Amino acid sequence: MDLEKTLLRKVGEAIARFRMIRDGDRIAVAVSGGKDSVTLLEALVLLQKRAPVDFSVCAFTVEQGKFLRPVEPVGDYIRSLGIDWTWHRDNPSLRLLEEQPDHGCDLCSRFRRRAVYQIARGMGANVIAFGHTADDFCESLLRNILFTGRLSSLPPVTHSRERDYRLIRPLVYVTEEITRGYVESKGVPVVPCGCSLRTGTVRRGIREMIADWEQDYPHLRENILSAMGRIEHGRLLDTRFLNLEQTEAEESQSTGLLQILERTGRHSGGALCAVSKENA
Repeated sequence: MDLEKTLLRKVGEAIARFRMIRDGDRIAVAVSGGKDSVTLLEALVLLQKRAPVDFSVCAFTVEQGKFLRPVEPVGDYIRSLGIDWTWHRDNPSLRLLEEQPDHGCDLCSRFRRRAVYQIARGMGANVIAFGHTADDFCESLLRNILFTGRLSSLPPVTHSRERDYRLIRPLVYVTEEITRGYVESKGVPVVPCGCSLRTGTVRRGIREMIADWEQDYPHLRENILSAMGRIEHGRLLDTRFLNLEQTEAEESQSTGLLQILERTGRHSGGALCAVSKENA
């Protein structure tokens, strides 16, 4: 498999289908140091040279005290691509590591989001690109179904609360198998994050569960991803998407028609009996 060709085809399909990028956009890529975000940056840099729209790319990394190796090699690699790179040390996140409060992950996520918007503003970006893959979309769907009672996943395109940034996830059709193979073939430096290696988490459990199922059903992720784009609202339980008034009207009409047919049948049956007796 030509990994670069496959990667660009899938990223291009996502960008076109969900209209992620428009003419004049400046896209800030959130580079965590892992294989997915680095692959996303490479893909956007390559597409920038051949896309029918004009857009620019920059990158940033938020330091929250979770990197297991120095992140400088990733920054050097990004600069070698001719891309502006900003490294941001987020002090509120670093204090969380010392204080270890309850719900620390939620606070960390909130601090990271605030830092991301601040960095994007400083870089003059109006679009922020995240490296969530097809695997993340599938895991998010199952996590929400199993643990929050919601039928939802990650959005491929959304906006910040104030709608000053468009948030995109161009790797929605790209699996981690592709990103892993791509960085290995290119020799791209990656820096692992301590959070991604934690065991015993819900996310890790779901990932392992999907991997086990795929031993028997190899197209499982592909089917889950396809299902998210082929929702049959009328076969679910959310009354916001069910036309109950029309259903009630149709049932009432059917009941009325049935009553007419029954009366007609009884009347016709009586007439036929009379005719039969006369012929006898």
